[in-house]
Amino acid sequence: MDELRRLMPAFEGKEYFFVTHKYEYSQQLERAYFIEYRKGYIRERITWLKTIFIALHILLKERPDVVVSTGGGEIAVPFCYAGKLLGAKVVFIETLARVTTRSAAGRLVYLIADLFLVQWEPLLKKYGTKAQYWGNVI
Repeated sequence: MDELRRLMPAFEGKEYFFVTHKYEYSQQLERAYFIEYRKGYIRERITWLKTIFIALHILLKERPDVVVSTGGGEIAVPFCYAGKLLGAKVVFIETLARVTTRSAAGRLVYLIADLFLVQWEPLLKKYGTKAQYWGNVI
């Protein structure tokens, strides 16, 4: 969430909304949807399934042209895939915390991303030719 907040200047003059976990600081966001995520093998599988339907519902309502994600597979993957299914462009920014290893969300979203950015040059070698390095974006 902090990473997306750092991107706020890029959204100036554009319509946007957030989808994130429900935390104290995230509840202050305007135009936000909150996803509850429960840990544990069975709960995670049920939550992923629920999140796919939630993603379709929100994206059909909002109709974004672009889905931008900074990771967090439990939200990023369902929303990126649902967005792509509905015709949105997908921009994925691998988290700044990933220096030499790929994230699970990154591995899955890489397949469908229209723009895939890594924030560390060594990470380019771990992804394919679609990955781009623009420096530390966020």
